[in-house]
Amino acid sequence: MSSNRLFKLSPSSFSFLYEGCKRCFYLDVVHGMRQPSIPLPGIFSTIASLLKTHYNGRRTKELYPVLPEGVVTHGEKYVKSKIIKFPNHKNECFISGRFDIVTSFEDGSYGVIDFKTGNHQSDHDILYERQLRAYSFALENPAEGAFGLTPISKLGLLYFPPVRTKQDSVDRLLYESEIQWVEIEKDDEKFLNFLDEVMGILDSDKLPEPSPDCKWCNYFNKLKGFV
Repeated sequence: MSSNRLFKLSPSSFSFLYEGCKRCFYLDVVHGMRQPSIPLPGIFSTIASLLKTHYNGRRTKELYPVLPEGVVTHGEKYVKSKIIKFPNHKNECFISGRFDIVTSFEDGSYGVIDFKTGNHQSDHDILYERQLRAYSFALENPAEGAFGLTPISKLGLLYFPPVRTKQDSVDRLLYESEIQWVEIEKDDEKFLNFLDEVMGILDSDKLPEPSPDCKWCNYFNKLKGFV
């Protein structure tokens, strides 16, 4: 691998891809070899789109009561950070991705919130916190000409798991959800330490060892015996 490469890092890849298999993450970022994708059912995209449309322009207290006074002002915008350099790494990187929504609080600060349609699982919080901190960092440290907002004062996850149904007419069935709020600590130092770890992997000329639980790596290893 040549030195002084500039890697584009997606906030979404910091969760299940990075944690699931460092080899697959490396292949994705360094060589553009993505894991085969399995299309998600369209219902999830529909629900996410309806939620963002519903909350656009609404007061934050309608979003969730514990949030500071403010308004939902931005939805599904792309962010791109300035180039991030570490003195102990030969390569550089930048963050690029698209957040769900941003709220503008009355004190002049902003909040970055991600929508989840499933049930909250506490062991996933550390995965999603990397994603939210990446959006926050990119917003506060935008590339020239990129969308930016500062300061970011609050990060969080809003879960909308379907819990029951209600039929209010002959031809209409409603899905009801009990909304759950999970606040994520904004910690730039912790995020940059994590990014330093990531760049340590990407700096190497050798593939990382595959995760023993990676189904794709296990599949291709077994495939070698047949070709």
